[in-house]
Amino acid sequence: MSELLTVDDFETTGQTEEEEMDEVGSLNHSAIQANLAFLFKRLGTYSVFTELSLDVSNADLSVFDLSVRSELKVDVCLYARRPINPVKDILKMKEMPLLAVEIVSPRQGLYEITEKFKLYFALGVKACWLVIPNTQTVTVYADMDNFHTFVSDEVVDAVLEIHLPFTPIFE
Repeated sequence: MSELLTVDDFETTGQTEEEEMDEVGSLNHSAIQANLAFLFKRLGTYSVFTELSLDVSNADLSVFDLSVRSELKVDVCLYARRPINPVKDILKMKEMPLLAVEIVSPRQGLYEITEKFKLYFALGVKACWLVIPNTQTVTVYADMDNFHTFVSDEVVDAVLEIHLPFTPIFE
């Protein structure tokens, strides 16, 4: 079986073929997402979620240059520590996370991600991280005008008082 997927490999869900292909992850994206989830989980302070749908239906989406209707999926996000309720699942979170992490995928542009960050901050997210696999950088945003890019040693989020070792993110 080929490792390459074509548009014909996807069921139609009302999205255009291009939108369906944009949602396909990559090996590097997936590995970094798993690494970050593991590192965040080891902190023991937060509940960690990947690919969680956030309900953004109450936001005025017209002020953001995004093709979003009512939900937005975040690559990795953190909430205050909470137990999982096995009998009551949630399809779209109304409560916003403390941290939203976006990992650039091969078909995604930085403009789209910065628009997502603007929306996240408008909805009350405390910090956003931009992870770029091909340059191995992590940029931590406290707001859209206050950010710092990390390329080695340690990633520091002063807002949430998080310190993560840099190298394991990209291993």
